[in-house]
Amino acid sequence: MSKPILVVAVGGNALLQRGETMSCENQVKNIDKTTAALAELSERYRLVIVHGNGPQVGLLALQNLNYTETHPTPRCIRCREPRHDWLSN
Repeated sequence: MSKPILVVAVGGNALLQRGETMSCENQVKNIDKTTAALAELSERYRLVIVHGNGPQVGLLALQNLNYTETHPTPRCIRCREPRHDWLSN
């Protein structure tokens, strides 16, 4: 019998926990925890891993608010690519 499918949204909390300093070390530590949890889940499920987009979209919105000399681009709507691929090996 085939394993059931489980969809997992991996968002900003997989990279940085609330209150943590935005550092590469903290992000790598959290990615290690996330991948360990996903590895455990993969023993029982076929995983579909998608990006959550939450905090990244919020940061882009705040970034747009700081641009007063130009009209902000609605990048939050168009941005769908994970912003953490540079941490991958």
